[in-house]
Amino acid sequence: MQNTKLRKLIAIGMLGAISFILMLFNFPLPPFPAFLQVDFSDIPALMATLIMGPMAGIIVELLKNFLDWVFSGSPTGVPVGHLANFATSILFILPVYFVYRRLLNAKGLTLGLVVGTVTMAVGMSLLNYILFLPMYTYFLGMEKVTGPALYNMIVLGILPFNLVKGILLMALTLLLFRGMKGFIAKQQMVFKMK
Repeated sequence: MQNTKLRKLIAIGMLGAISFILMLFNFPLPPFPAFLQVDFSDIPALMATLIMGPMAGIIVELLKNFLDWVFSGSPTGVPVGHLANFATSILFILPVYFVYRRLLNAKGLTLGLVVGTVTMAVGMSLLNYILFLPMYTYFLGMEKVTGPALYNMIVLGILPFNLVKGILLMALTLLLFRGMKGFIAKQQMVFKMK
């Protein structure tokens, strides 16, 4: 029991570090605003979630964002972008986990990834409208974005960006899952997830 807890802590720490490193290799997608960046740091958190449960994935996401904030800082002085990244990640990984746990196969994972992508895209559109964009404008001392400009930013920028990001994450996850299916199943047994 003690050995399993220690292994779990070590695995979460390693996946958090890998996730942080992957977050450093972010890149913009040309048709979208430059502040929207794609990275593949959610994949280690998703692996942690599928193997050890949702709390492990949440801790990996917290660790990743905390480390990035400490090492990279924030243009607002407050980790608004990191909070937004954390929310984005949670909206992606949790639906994947809950759908996958019902089917425990590649079809369940694919369906979970689709649900996670849609949840992330719609959820972040709402959260950006209600919370994150107002926080950015407040902390940067900018004029509040309203009306058509806000609508365009959400509907033509943030929503499609998160759909594209989800599709990229989905493709890479399915590719990795195909090669790691046996390893994941073995680790689930070690951490008693089945």
